[in-house]
Amino acid sequence: MRRRSAIKLILGIATAAGLAAAGYAASRPLAAAGKAQHLSSYTWKLNQPWFGGFSALRVTGNGSGMVVLTDRATLVTTDISRKQGLISGVTARSAHELRASTGKALRGFASDSEGLAIGPDGSHYVSFEGTARVARYRRVQDRAKVLPRPKAFRKLPRNKSLEALAIDARGHLYTLPERAFDKHGQIPVWRWNGLRWSRPFSLPPRGGFLPVDADFGPDGRFYLLERDLTLLGFRSRLRRWDITAAGPVNETVLLQTGPGTHDNLEGLSVWAAEDGELRATMISDDNFLPLQRTELVEYALPR
Repeated sequence: MRRRSAIKLILGIATAAGLAAAGYAASRPLAAAGKAQHLSSYTWKLNQPWFGGFSALRVTGNGSGMVVLTDRATLVTTDISRKQGLISGVTARSAHELRASTGKALRGFASDSEGLAIGPDGSHYVSFEGTARVARYRRVQDRAKVLPRPKAFRKLPRNKSLEALAIDARGHLYTLPERAFDKHGQIPVWRWNGLRWSRPFSLPPRGGFLPVDADFGPDGRFYLLERDLTLLGFRSRLRRWDITAAGPVNETVLLQTGPGTHDNLEGLSVWAAEDGELRATMISDDNFLPLQRTELVEYALPR
């Protein structure tokens, strides 16, 4: 979620609502309406001008590192310290401002980066929301190679478009908008097979939740992180599907939190720990606002 939209929403509920959310969250156990088990929450702080506004992440090295993306087109590589398997510290190793296809630094609407996928060859793919597109970076310091933009991308709303990006075992990319339902009221999903875009399936929206990130887990299943904003704070939901030739099946709600349980979770990475445990790591977008925080949250997932 871009900062300008967040300001309208978050400042609208004011400090009183924020205090109410904190009190509400502290007075009860963490809510997990699905089958996911909360493992840890870690607040990441760093005094750097690029720090904040994280919209996507990918965990690397069985949980020993991660690549994170801000919504101002900065890609950050980190090391993760752990104690008894839980996050105890994060160290930034490098930060790169992404470049446009012209070679210039991305600015304004063109810099609203939201989704991240890493290909088997190490290429970084980034989806953008301001001007809806997906770009490839063979190396993070390279200029962007923008994938073809279908007509459907050009019709998406500026601040509610390509919020999520995921890559499957075949190297095919999947992207979907935050809030741009099709004529049937469904969430459209587009797939890039290396040559062209298609729309293989759609997903059902449920309740007030909107998509913010997606990933394919080591189990080959498709995971969707969603968010809802209430007067008492953010709610988060994690759903999962098996993707078949006929489309998505076996929809499962793994996690649905109460208001204020976590901050504005907007990035998702599903991975396997060394012991084989399936985990979901999520990161919050603080919108560069002092009322929020950058929170890393981990849950153990059922197989």
